[in-house]
Amino acid sequence: QVQLVESGGGLVQAGGSLRLSCAASGRTFSTYVMGWFRQAPGKEREFVAGISWSSGRTSYTDSVKGRFTISKDNAKNTVYLQMTSLKPEDTAVYYCAADRTYRILVATMTGSYDYWGQGTQVTVSS
Repeated sequence: QVQLVESGGGLVQAGGSLRLSCAASGRTFSTYVMGWFRQAPGKEREFVAGISWSSGRTSYTDSVKGRFTISKDNAKNTVYLQMTSLKPEDTAVYYCAADRTYRILVATMTGSYDYWGQGTQVTVSS
């Protein structure tokens, strides 16, 4: 089993920045990719960004490219999501997830991920 704990959410004004953290514990060696997803009220959970533990390969959804950066610290088993130039439409609960299947590309579908954190709320005011 893998446990994921997110932190760093909060309330920020439009144009501001936040950094989310996801600390992984347990059988982390069994996972290949870490992803960030988000879910706004009344909407489906969507992929935001992902990163490979080993290669560092990253992937982003188009709406956050140039504004969000995903990174990792293998020694700390922690993944980060640096969010800048935040917009009200970025408001959502942000979830960290882990994929234990080896893939050439970072998966973007929720069903591809095996472990999930409890989520952290990000609210961007206009």
